[in-house]
Amino acid sequence: MIRLLSLSFLLLFIQAAKAQTLPAGPKVAITAVTQLSPALPQYKDVDVPMLREKMGAASNGRIEINLKSYPEMSVQGPEVIRLVRSGQVEIGGAPLTTVSGDVPLLDGFDLPGLHDSMEQVRRTGHALLPAANKELEKLGVKIIATSPFPAQVFFCKKPVNGIADLKGRKIRVAGPSQGDFLNALGAQPVAIAFGEVYTALERGTVDCAVTGTGTGNAQKWFEVTSHLYTLVASWGISGYMVNLAWWNKLDPAVRKFLEDYFARVEDAQWKLGSQLTQDGIDCNAGNAAGCKIFSLLTDRKMTWVKPSEADNAQAKKILVDVVLPSWVKRCGAQCGETFNAVVAPLTGVKYRGN
Repeated sequence: MIRLLSLSFLLLFIQAAKAQTLPAGPKVAITAVTQLSPALPQYKDVDVPMLREKMGAASNGRIEINLKSYPEMSVQGPEVIRLVRSGQVEIGGAPLTTVSGDVPLLDGFDLPGLHDSMEQVRRTGHALLPAANKELEKLGVKIIATSPFPAQVFFCKKPVNGIADLKGRKIRVAGPSQGDFLNALGAQPVAIAFGEVYTALERGTVDCAVTGTGTGNAQKWFEVTSHLYTLVASWGISGYMVNLAWWNKLDPAVRKFLEDYFARVEDAQWKLGSQLTQDGIDCNAGNAAGCKIFSLLTDRKMTWVKPSEADNAQAKKILVDVVLPSWVKRCGAQCGETFNAVVAPLTGVKYRGN
């Protein structure tokens, strides 16, 4: 059962409502598609209230956002940059690794094994954003805010006791670097759109699938899996992207208002995100005391398998030896230089070249 958000989290909404509003002027209608599913708390508890319900009052009646989730617009994910670029939507949200086929640098925000915490992911993301936007602007798109998913872990149909048990299994991944990571383990990465994963697990097309601890709960993956192996494959950083031509033509006052407002949306998402990872674990494992946001499992509790220190050490080694070099090969030498200049000082992980 979904619980109410904490009072401290709700205060962010109050702050947004009290933000300086726009002067009278022409109305601005915006179409936005932001989240993988309408069932996610990122959508229900942040995007819906802040972008759909509160935007009118906050903007003095000038801005109206027609907000949709992916299923409502038949969006799969990888095409979000192209949707925004074409002007089919003015604002699109997407996991950065999912859209990294268009801009490989985006995969570098959240490489498997790179980050030890969500706080580190946000710091790295902010540091990389200028370089990412430089590349995105060539496509007519720009990131104006970021948001996280819970830690990306493994939902499996059969028992798993550690990282060695992933060998030989068919595992759904969300991006190319996760695929590199699993290849190095001897697993078989499979690219499947998020909305199709439940059926793939149910039918045995894949043995495991990677997604957020709570995201899988919201999508009822516990109905088709039994074990939750919480080795962190990545942290699922996403971006809110705008059509650059539309953005640059906005009244400067409207653009500044939206910049400030989306900064508050970002803060709300990261505050929520800090709660989601452990809550998702507790809800899936049937721990009522720790389950506040997602759905508590009672009859179909999942078996929670924690990674060992050796598992985490092996993941870090694969990052350095395989994942990072493979990403630089796809992205180009400049990405390796950017990584060492921007990411290495924050993470302690350095690209060593060929």
